[in-house]
Amino acid sequence: MSLQGLLVDTDAWLISLLLAAAMAVAWAVGWKRGRAEKARGLEQPETKLEDAALALLGLLLAFTFSIALAKFDRRRDALVTDTNAIGDFYTCVTLSPEPPRSKLQELVRDYTRLRLAVATRGWGPEVQKTLPQFESMQGRMTELVGQALSAGTPIAIPLTQTLNGLTSSHAARIVATRDRLPDSIVALLLFAATATAGLVGRQQGFSKHPSFAGTAAFIAVVTLTVCVTLDLNQPARGLIRLSQEPMERLLSSMGK
Repeated sequence: MSLQGLLVDTDAWLISLLLAAAMAVAWAVGWKRGRAEKARGLEQPETKLEDAALALLGLLLAFTFSIALAKFDRRRDALVTDTNAIGDFYTCVTLSPEPPRSKLQELVRDYTRLRLAVATRGWGPEVQKTLPQFESMQGRMTELVGQALSAGTPIAIPLTQTLNGLTSSHAARIVATRDRLPDSIVALLLFAATATAGLVGRQQGFSKHPSFAGTAAFIAVVTLTVCVTLDLNQPARGLIRLSQEPMERLLSSMGK
């Protein structure tokens, strides 16, 4: 399994706990090495390596968090765009004449229910099985719109344009949902956090009064930040989920 698949299929809190354990072990190894070097009479190296590592780790945390948050915002914008596209099409369908109007209205309601059901599950891996159903429903919409055009509907252009908007928003939402943090960036973040903890431990090994509470707080802050970042990167699972209120309100406005 690739790292990308591992990050998608594993809860963010579990990965974060493993990171915390790895950082604690790395700090302990670094601390013992620092104590051993001090016992041999070696002086603490006068370098800024630990400070540079901490600064780099801070940049990586901020960088990955901002990317994950931007992707989360993109998924939210895609949800709103998708909802508006379905609503616009449904409005045009309501204004079109019979006989295709009733069939189209029911089809759009079923389409919206299905999208809401899939979104509630977080657009997980099982959504791949649902895509043919979406495509089939869109094909049926195209057929019914063609019947409306043949019947001489006065809103032919808006009806066609809103149908195109519905299919386009569907494609855009699929892309936004599948967009994840590059696995190389996540791997670099996890490695940097572990390595930095080791360097901090070595530095504290030379100290007469190491701050164990400060070390625990440092590991906790890094772990929580990584947990939130990974949670934002998992739309199909986790605690941070998109609210489906726009789609729910749209479905409610359509009636039965």
